[in-house]
Amino acid sequence: MVQRQVPFFNYRALFEAQEQELTAAVVDVMRRGAYILQQDLADFEKRLREFLGVKYAFGVADGTNALIIALQAAGIGRGDEVIVPSHTYVASAASIHLAGATPVLVECRDDHMIDPAGVRAAITARTRAIMPVQLNGRTAAMDEIMAIAGEHELKVIEDAAQALGSRFRGRFAGTFGAAGTYSFYPAKLLGCFGDGGGVVTNDDAMGERLALLRDHGRDSQGEVVSWGTNSRLDNLQAAILNVKFRSFAADLERRRRLAAMYDEGLRDLAELLLPPAPDADPDHHDVYQNYEIEAERRDDLKQHLEKHGVRTIIQFGGKAVHQYPGLGLGGYRLPRTELLYRRALLLPMNTSLSDADVEYVVGCIRGFYGRS
Repeated sequence: MVQRQVPFFNYRALFEAQEQELTAAVVDVMRRGAYILQQDLADFEKRLREFLGVKYAFGVADGTNALIIALQAAGIGRGDEVIVPSHTYVASAASIHLAGATPVLVECRDDHMIDPAGVRAAITARTRAIMPVQLNGRTAAMDEIMAIAGEHELKVIEDAAQALGSRFRGRFAGTFGAAGTYSFYPAKLLGCFGDGGGVVTNDDAMGERLALLRDHGRDSQGEVVSWGTNSRLDNLQAAILNVKFRSFAADLERRRRLAAMYDEGLRDLAELLLPPAPDADPDHHDVYQNYEIEAERRDDLKQHLEKHGVRTIIQFGGKAVHQYPGLGLGGYRLPRTELLYRRALLLPMNTSLSDADVEYVVGCIRGFYGRS
């Protein structure tokens, strides 16, 4: 094969693909001087509501803030425990800590999603909520999670930062529980050009509390009626997201096509555990925020790919949340999650990839394992 360069993520391509439209949107915002809580944000929130079929959607500063205010709006605080998978970015557990509660970490399944059996085993008298993390563009088995929550009268706050557009049994990630949250970080499924996040809910009381929490406790007349914080999605980023929403459905289908190509090219390799293929399970509609494989000789494979111009990432810095001593969580033994972090690798997965790029990555991996 002729060597080529395949970046893990091409940030410049985000702009270049829609340069004319994005430039016009940014200039329009600046000419109007419309920066905070303006029409562009209202338009984006409307688009998000309509896309997800929810009653309330709020643009907020980032995905972490989205989780914090969702937990606060649900009444989660000091003395409470919230169950969350250890296979996630630290922000999931940090949001629980910063809301005043205690994160309780549990295992993942072979599809890298939260294990309902682990959730059930972790429930104590102090448990008040479950935070399923919808990773890599896949939605967890929410029928099982919601059944457990119903049995024990627990809130469900979904971290769907990596799963906007993913569905389980026809229902979108982020729409099952009391609230769902999203990240619009540039490399996400729908990304702006900085930090951004969203919170959605169908509950009237939650919607009212979220509106107050994200804007200093101010009501629609500007009166401060409760404590709140400053967590508003910047209007300039909202304008950018409005442009990018136009191609969002096509972008998701492109990701599914790329995932199908990886699956077709790699599924016969016994050394790899691949994510479920598109349409492998009628209950799941995956949108592939990431393509996370498990690989024998993972570190050697990563080095081999780097040598051949293919950039990969070990997600979340190569550690599960319970493996950070500085967090003081201690005492956890999660064998499936720990095995995952010795084997996991993210292959390039984004809409700037060409078919030839994916074919090249597949060829490099097959060559490493001695397959033609």
